[in-house]
Amino acid sequence: MDIGIPAEIKTAERRVGMTPGAAGELTARGHQVTIQTGAGEGAGFSDADYKAVGVQTADDAEAVFDAAEMIVKVKEPQAVERAMLKPHHTLFTYLHLAADRPQTDDLINSGATCIAYETVTDHAGRLPLLAPMSAIAGRMAIQAGAHALEATQGGAGLLLGGVPGVRPGKVVIIGGGVVGENAAEMAVGLGADVTVLDRSPAVLDGLAKRFNGRVRTVYSTKDELDASVFDADLVVGAVLVKGAKAPRLVTRAMLSHMRTGSVLVDVAVDQGGCFETTKATTHLEPTFVVDGVVHYCVANMPGGVPRTSTQALSNATLPFTLALADQGTTAALQADAHLLNGLNVCGGQITDRAVAETFGLDFVDPLVALENR
Repeated sequence: MDIGIPAEIKTAERRVGMTPGAAGELTARGHQVTIQTGAGEGAGFSDADYKAVGVQTADDAEAVFDAAEMIVKVKEPQAVERAMLKPHHTLFTYLHLAADRPQTDDLINSGATCIAYETVTDHAGRLPLLAPMSAIAGRMAIQAGAHALEATQGGAGLLLGGVPGVRPGKVVIIGGGVVGENAAEMAVGLGADVTVLDRSPAVLDGLAKRFNGRVRTVYSTKDELDASVFDADLVVGAVLVKGAKAPRLVTRAMLSHMRTGSVLVDVAVDQGGCFETTKATTHLEPTFVVDGVVHYCVANMPGGVPRTSTQALSNATLPFTLALADQGTTAALQADAHLLNGLNVCGGQITDRAVAETFGLDFVDPLVALENR
């Protein structure tokens, strides 16, 4: 199969779809891999690194798309990239369609087969291609939030971990999944006072055992959420509903009860955000202030650590990329129900139920869509 890796063009995005090591696995199996010149530089990988494992280079994205059957990316295709997609293409990347109707419409119109990293599952119902980026985003959420609490950033001028004789900052994490657990680990490591809210008793029990009393676990009701958020210095939104928009749990009205200079970090921004006042920001301008509360809502947080993120993502996606290349897209999807769960758009049809319901579009069973591909 011919595989293309274009340079990422989302603002301040320095990751790349595949490391040289992963690309070398494909070329060793007889596949042709073409990468856009300079695509790996932001993550610390040179064109020479790719050429050393048999990867070809192309001067621009159009040449990459023209040469490829499968496009492997990191972030959702931007409008100029979507215009280059054709029915014969397989797109393998993060999509987050439920928060992006224009992208959804463009992918439908392209006729391409579009597989979303974030809805691929494993035998335990987890999201293995989202997990590594969620882990990084969770850890970065505390790092970013701690920085935003500094007075020079508009925050309350508070050191999250405190010092002897001074109380530490209060961190509230909404959602105890991969993002929440990693955020808690970082916050505990800094010495913060940490509370995690979730609606799964099993998740709360797991966190209680994991942190051995160093994290307060609370079942999330409206009253508990209100009380926790109002008393927090840093709130991390770590809620995920697979394939669907995130619920808006912190309202604009709630901000008036929060302390001036407190911070909200919305890791769910890719899925529309779990704060009513969320609007996507970039690494170039990461924060804004609403009613005295600092908001950090960077839509590609792991892009701030592109080398670590690229390596972690490439490790997770490689087995699926190999299956798609070795077996062909249709056969690979038909053979693996977990990979099939990643199929969001196929031949002009929506094949993810949550996305279809979000936009009131017709849902087509993915196996049926593949038969008509």
